[in-house]
Amino acid sequence: MELNGIHHVTAVSGQIGRNVDFYTRVLGLRLVKKSVNQDDVSAYHLFYADKVGSPGTDMTFFDWPGAGPDRRGTDSIVTTAFRVDGRAALDYWIARLESEGVTHHGIESFAGRDVLRFEDPEGQRLVLVDDGGAPYEGEIWDGAGVPVAHALRGFYAVMLSVPRLDRVDPILTEVLQFRPTRRADYPTGAQVAIYEMGAGGPGREVWVVEEPDAPVAWLGAGGVHHVAFRVADGDEQRYWHERTARVGLRVSPVIDRFYFQSIYFRISNGILFEIATDGPGFAADEDPDALGETLALPPFLEPQREQIEAGLKPIVVPQP
Repeated sequence: MELNGIHHVTAVSGQIGRNVDFYTRVLGLRLVKKSVNQDDVSAYHLFYADKVGSPGTDMTFFDWPGAGPDRRGTDSIVTTAFRVDGRAALDYWIARLESEGVTHHGIESFAGRDVLRFEDPEGQRLVLVDDGGAPYEGEIWDGAGVPVAHALRGFYAVMLSVPRLDRVDPILTEVLQFRPTRRADYPTGAQVAIYEMGAGGPGREVWVVEEPDAPVAWLGAGGVHHVAFRVADGDEQRYWHERTARVGLRVSPVIDRFYFQSIYFRISNGILFEIATDGPGFAADEDPDALGETLALPPFLEPQREQIEAGLKPIVVPQP
């Protein structure tokens, strides 16, 4: 049994209004769920994805207004890569980012693909990858003014930085069944070990860079909290729970997040992995045409709605 790719990436924002503006208006993603951090209901948890919130398209953010900036370094998840269809799409995004005053590095090459590196307003490191027209399993969101032909098509990969590759490689390969495929020089000059899972290709890659001399990262605004990988259902999730526990990883019990079920474990002090089910999905409590328009709470938090809403500040989105 293999994991079936990236499910979602969860990051940290200290400026949630600017975050909403950037990921919806600038990047053209749909806010498919406005909820709260189920472990800290005083903070928003926002989910941006394609039209229906398909697994593998979902960039989520914890709202931590008191967080300082992310301290970059190793033992962390350092970059999130989205996919687009073709060189023309990258050209479109260069023009769009420049019109929004977003600094980028131009079109570069990595592992035989054209890529475009840039950052969000808080320093979240992002890259767009030409996926070569590979099949896309989701539904493009066409409500943000980005042409469908050029829209983000979910994730391509995530990049990890580790002090020593030999410490995490056995977890990635022997436990999680990732396949090492090749090494390639990233545009920054770092050599990256590329792993794939499932059928491989877009959405099913993990890039790992070894940085023994880098300082240890400290998570803050602009950093990534964790990455989740896909399984079809609870039976597959139980398999992975047993497999990770058997080798001594400290894995959480299955946690019902209502929109999916999750287990969590660390592959190092700083890198947190999640394995999440594909369903039931974000339409479990909202009309698909109205996703993300109101505060959604899972049933076990619904009795606390009044108290939770009273503790949340309205999200103020800056005007462009």
